[in-house]
Amino acid sequence: QVQLVESGGGLVQAGGSLRLSCAASGSIFSINPMGWYRQAPGKQRDLVAWISSGGSTKYADSVKGRFTISRDNAKNTVYLQMNSLKPEDTAVYYCNAGSQYRSGALYYTPEYWGQGTQVIVSS
Repeated sequence: QVQLVESGGGLVQAGGSLRLSCAASGSIFSINPMGWYRQAPGKQRDLVAWISSGGSTKYADSVKGRFTISRDNAKNTVYLQMNSLKPEDTAVYYCNAGSQYRSGALYYTPEYWGQGTQVIVSS
């Protein structure tokens, strides 16, 4: 069983920054890709960013240049540094871990989910 615990959410003004952390424990290895999704009220849950077992990263177009995902394999922890936050970034952010496969490009399939952490960006 895998446990994912997020932290770092909160209330911030537009233009500010937050850093989310996700600590993984249980039957998970440093080779697992990890990522972040978010879900705003009344909307579907969307991929924000993910990082492969080899360290390559992919981002949603809406956060490119503002968000940075990173990982510390020794700590089984993934981070999401969020800069230049906008009100439209307001959502519950979910950490996940899963598997990856290559079909031309590299793809990510989340399998395990955290409980989520709320991020609110005020205008």
